[in-house]
Amino acid sequence: MKGILGIVKEDILEALEEKNGKASISLIKPEIRVSRSFISKAIRELEKEDLINIKEKSIFLTKQGRVRAKNIAKKHFVLEDYFGKTRSKREAYKAASVLEHYVSMKVIDNIKELSTLKKEGTPLTEFKEKEGLITDIVFGVRLFERVISMGICPGERIRITNKLPNSIIVEIENKKFALDKNIAKGIKVLDFKV
Repeated sequence: MKGILGIVKEDILEALEEKNGKASISLIKPEIRVSRSFISKAIRELEKEDLINIKEKSIFLTKQGRVRAKNIAKKHFVLEDYFGKTRSKREAYKAASVLEHYVSMKVIDNIKELSTLKKEGTPLTEFKEKEGLITDIVFGVRLFERVISMGICPGERIRITNKLPNSIIVEIENKKFALDKNIAKGIKVLDFKV
């Protein structure tokens, strides 16, 4: 799981990618909503990792930084496109901006495959199979972020291990969760055999 510093570093790389690989430090800071000292720390780490160079008051992506930034931008694009089919443009952008930091390229590939299907997922509370693929998480931004940060994301495989009167026990990537039925109702799943 990524900490806030990791997320800020990815946001800086993505912002630089959107600005063709270079921008002044003063233009980057307002886009990322954390303290200036936190941004400064992230910039120092990115420079140590050889992902950016700083010359005068401008930041430039290195070759390695550009590759990493393109991958982040690709994740965002795929996610925004996917969520854009069921949400407003603004909601799709917000969902992609949160999710891009938590999912692997394997999950992105699963989401691309889901995009080709015409079916919508079934709420987890009504899902009859034991295993499936999460197709969507239908909550407000706060709860969406919380569920995503636990590793419960669209494109992830989910296995139901037990159903109780007020909760459902699931397994995702070798982690078990007891989900309240009100939360489970907002997780859409599709029977998806690969």
